[in-house]
This record gives sequence, C-alpha cells and structure tokens, in this order.
Amino acid sequence: MSNLLKGRCRVCKQELFKEPSLQLKEMPKSAQNFPKKSELDSEKGSDLDIYECASCGLIQLNSEPVFYHKDVIRAVAYSPEMREFRLKQFKLFLQRYNLKGKKLLEVGCGKGEYLSLMKSCGAITYGIEHLQESVDVCVGEGLDVTKAYIDQEHYTNIDAPFDGFFILNFLEHIPDINTVLKGVLNNLSEGAIGLIEVPNFDMIIKNNLFSEFIPDHLYYFTQETLRRTLELNGFEILESQTIWYDYIISTTVRRRKKIDISNFYKQQSRLEEELHSYLDENKKTVIWGAGHQALAVIALTKIKDKVKYIVDSADFKQGFYSPSTHLEILSPKILLKGDIDAVIVMAASYSDEIAAIIERDYSISNIAILRDYGLEIVK
Repeated sequence: MSNLLKGRCRVCKQELFKEPSLQLKEMPKSAQNFPKKSELDSEKGSDLDIYECASCGLIQLNSEPVFYHKDVIRAVAYSPEMREFRLKQFKLFLQRYNLKGKKLLEVGCGKGEYLSLMKSCGAITYGIEHLQESVDVCVGEGLDVTKAYIDQEHYTNIDAPFDGFFILNFLEHIPDINTVLKGVLNNLSEGAIGLIEVPNFDMIIKNNLFSEFIPDHLYYFTQETLRRTLELNGFEILESQTIWYDYIISTTVRRRKKIDISNFYKQQSRLEEELHSYLDENKKTVIWGAGHQALAVIALTKIKDKVKYIVDSADFKQGFYSPSTHLEILSPKILLKGDIDAVIVMAASYSDEIAAIIERDYSISNIAILRDYGLEIVK
C-alpha cells in the first residue's frame, strides 16, 4: 500500500486533510481498459476520493494506480493539429536552450510519437518505455528506445549522461514521482534542461470540469504545486506557461547546481594564518566575545593555545569555558589588571562599539577587530 493510502502525500510525505475534497461515485475504473460485451455483467464502476495535501496543497487521488500506469498510451498525438504544434514547440525548445545536436531522453515515450518529432527537429534522441509492444514499434521506426521504467533513484541509463529530457503528460500517472524525477536527475549532465508537461488543474478548477477526474491521473497539478514538486526533486524552474487551449502546464526546468561553498576552506586557512601571525607578535592576547562566531573561529583556526582567555560582558557566560577549546570566560573587569598586550574583538555587529569601550576604559596597547574579510588593526 502506498504512503497516500496511509493518509500522506505521495510527494512531500506530509498529512493529507482528513476529509476528501471531492467524492465521485460510480466512476469508470480506468480510462483505457474498455470492457468487452462478455464482461459487462461483472464490470462495475468505483468511487473516486480526491484529497488535498495539508502541507504542499497538491490535489491527488486516494487510490492505487491503474494496472497499466507504467505504460504510455496516447491518442491525441496522432492529431495533425497537435503534430504541427509539437514541431513548432520542439524547434523553439531546442533553439532557445542550445540543445540541437545534443542528447535528449524522453521518459515514457509510448510508440515514439513525440520522440520522432524531437529527433526531426535536430536532437539526438533516446527513449525509455515500459510496454514492450510500444518499444518494438519505436525500434521498428529506427528510434533508439529501450524497455525500462524508473523505479529507483539511482537508475542508470546506458546512454547517460543526457543534456536534456522531456516528460509529456506522463508524470500525473506515476505513483512515486520523487523516485522517477530523482532517477532522471541521476542521468543528466550538469545544467541539463528538461521539458515537463501535465494537465492544468488551474483550468479544471476555473471551468468546474469535474469530468476531468479519472483513476489514471493520480495527481492534479496547478502551476504552483508542480513547481513545488519539481523543486523538491532537484530542479529549478526556468519557465512555466499554459498551452494547448490552457489544458496543459508546460514547464521548462534545469538541473539545479550544487552550491559550491569550498571557498570557505580558503577563507578559514587564510584567517588561521593571519591570526597566528598576530598572536605570535602579541604574546598576551585575549578574545573579547563568546558568541557562536568567536567560538567557531577559535576552534577552527587552532589558536586556543595562544589565547590567554575570553572576556564577555554577558554574566551568564562568565565562569564557564568555551566548548571544545576550553578557554575560561571572564568578566571584562579582568582587563583592569593591565597585564594584557592585545585584545581581538570577535563580536560581529557589536565589534565597533566594544572596540570603543576598550579604548576608553582599558589600558590596552593593541586592539584588532575580526571582520568578514579578516583582521582589522584598530590600534
């Protein structure tokens, strides 16, 4: 049984509202599995319960997927009007994102209806499809298609990495969207571009189209809930619009780059060298400030053995020791003894105020302030 049937959202895994948003009685059990005459006596409708996630707001069915949910079955793709529309759309897509001559993967390519059009527009195309009959049709048409369904995040395609991908009106059928999207992500090059389309629930709401609910579609995406779903799974949104008489949300995404914070190491190393140099010149130095930044700097730059102690005006810190480095924290009054050569102020936005107090009230020869960029010598 899915997480959804336990009252949780398939995407964000948070709780659904307890009561369904809509209940439709005696609905067709599927949109594709048409009964034969001999089956009519036993064939019956089923109830459809539609829920909203209390956290992300995604509308979804509280039911198991239809048995053929892994297979892509398209009829609209054969429409001459749709064909012309897709040709223009794909040419613009390849041109805008510099994907002509690049490797693109279609996830759930059916019988290759759209894959062949994307190929004709200049992309190097690959497809995966679960239904063997459809795979055979694709291969017969000279398309590079393999039988596959992404059922794990670490799925690897033999032709990866891809420069782009497209999933057209298939995402709403997939029980575990997160697994599929992360599996796609695992096969993309850095900065790869994707085109994802789903039925437009904003339009369905606007026009009260209750007949658009079907067991085949497990999710009903608005532009907002689609954005949340895609961002949750490692993509950033480049463009989102409605197309095809507002029936479809068409969203262009890019694989989100991992944030590079390795420069923090360089800053840490530079500051460590600067502090040690200062402390070697000033043998009797104390740190003013026992805030989180000061505590981290003392530990990470390995200066504890060159610092006499820490002073801090917060009396609830006085008499204790710094975590990890075990320097005693004392009242600033200790500075009145006059046996200190230098004070390094590490108090963030309060540093200038404290430096002024030291100059006014204490006989300290040298004062430095720890700034974002390093040490500033005040005197």
